[in-house]
Amino acid sequence: MSKRLLSLLVGLSIGGVAFAQTQPSPPAPMAASSMTHTTTTTTTSTWSAQPPNGAMSETAIKTAIANAGYKEVKGLEFKDGVWRGKARGGNKKWVKLAVGPVSGRVYPTDAPSKLDEDEVSAKLTAAGYQNVKDTKFDHGLWSAKAKSSDGHNVELLADPNDGSVVAQSHG
Repeated sequence: MSKRLLSLLVGLSIGGVAFAQTQPSPPAPMAASSMTHTTTTTTTSTWSAQPPNGAMSETAIKTAIANAGYKEVKGLEFKDGVWRGKARGGNKKWVKLAVGPVSGRVYPTDAPSKLDEDEVSAKLTAAGYQNVKDTKFDHGLWSAKAKSSDGHNVELLADPNDGSVVAQSHG
């Protein structure tokens, strides 16, 4: 009887070790119909790489900068709806500028605004823009996000003195 018991114990021990090393089978792949896919869509506005129709030429922009009392313009490029660059002022210090592409108005990036955030939002709303938000003063101009009269999301740059639109992205 002890031989039978010993054989049984040895058999169980070997079987237990073999059973413990058996890997569980991987889960079955999900059917395509039960899979879910989540997509996040972000709407972004785009600024044209070229000045808008009716914009002044680069030469005319340089003349407008000179007429505003600046000399020696450098790094002038059209970026984010306006001309941007540096110019040397009467005090011989370099100043970063933004220039309206159609008006030729020069906006030193360190100049203060005559309008506050609420006044700019009100001016843009009066000009026909809806849901004006994220209004902030930066680099000499007011920026804001809004919906145009045709319902497109746009980004705007506004004049710090009168709130008029200097540039608008494509929605």
